[in-house]
Amino acid sequence: MKNKLSAGGLVYSTEAGRMCPACRQPVAQCRCKQAAPAPAGDGVVRVSRETKGRGGKAVTLVKGLALDAAALTALGKQLKAACGSGGTVKEGVIEVQGDHVERVVTALQAAGYRVKRAGG
Repeated sequence: MKNKLSAGGLVYSTEAGRMCPACRQPVAQCRCKQAAPAPAGDGVVRVSRETKGRGGKAVTLVKGLALDAAALTALGKQLKAACGSGGTVKEGVIEVQGDHVERVVTALQAAGYRVKRAGG
């Protein structure tokens, strides 16, 4: 019988950095994320503004895009450039720093997406 602690596997390597616990490859070369299918959405992209948990700083969130990770990253880069600010892509959600809801909605509509403004 194995010890509970030994079931986890390799998490970090000094050669490659962080390791994926599922496929035991470096995170940059992880096979698990590439095999994950794109999330199915209802065809409506929702754009909202959020400040919770961010020290009062506003962040524009884009949810509901049925794109794979590479396409989502590319679209996030375009939106950040259109707003002239930074941001990131986390768990299928594009985050753009600052209150840029109107600019993001306009840019997504120009790209051919059905967009709804969510939240207050």
